Amino acid sequence: MNNLINSSYIQWVVTIGAALMAVSVLIIRLKASRKPVTIKKIIIPPLGMSTGFAMFFAPEMHIPLSWALIAFVVGALLFSYPLIRTTHFEIVGDEVFAKRSPGFAYILIGLLVIRLALHEVVEQYISVLQTGSVFFLLAFGMILRWRMYMLKEYRAITGLTDPPAQA
Repeated sequence: MNNLINSSYIQWVVTIGAALMAVSVLIIRLKASRKPVTIKKIIIPPLGMSTGFAMFFAPEMHIPLSWALIAFVVGALLFSYPLIRTTHFEIVGDEVFAKRSPGFAYILIGLLVIRLALHEVVEQYISVLQTGSVFFLLAFGMILRWRMYMLKEYRAITGLTDPPAQA
């Protein structure tokens, strides 16, 4: 009975946490569109998120490598696609800004709903902690590909190129 309570409690905490994170991302993204984009602002989110890989030090979080690869690839190829399609930059004066996309908020909410629905399905087959591992990798794949796309577009619009390799 105690395991059921803990499992149910963890599930609610994770669900509420995901909803709060989605709302925070939405608010941050909407505010960020009023401020210039920089390479640093593009790179920091996946770097910050990468600290989550420390969860895999706990044996309860371990998942098979095939699950990890599938989750990462689904995030990178499927879940990042709508974010990439709605991310555009424009130059205003000497600064680069992200253009506001009316569909961006709906896409974030839609991705959250899909994630929560998938979470419920996956959770029936593996533990709550392993489900967290799978969805972390899915989210990391999504964020990493989206941010790599943003970096490529930022460099293209600003004319920045990689420095030449030194011999």
